Amino acid sequence: MLRLAVVAHPGARTERIEAGDQAELHVWVRARPVEGQANAAIERAIAAALGLKMRQVRLAAGATSRRKIVELDLPDQAALNSRLQAHRLRAD
Repeated sequence: MLRLAVVAHPGARTERIEAGDQAELHVWVRARPVEGQANAAIERAIAAALGLKMRQVRLAAGATSRRKIVELDLPDQAALNSRLQAHRLRAD
């Protein structure tokens, strides 16, 4: 189980994911932060970008904050980095 800091950007024009400067992930989603819609969209976006199933991505903390903690069913940081690299290659 890997815990990851996420900075949420709800209400964006386009959906995208980028690695941040300090071992954090920035996630832009179109959904608004109303009734958990943005949180669900963030989980879906992370799962899609990293090639994970929805049940492998869980919001652990920060449901009402822009800064969140997400738990991923990945063995370690190296696995996350390789999946992020593959996502960057697909996005380019």
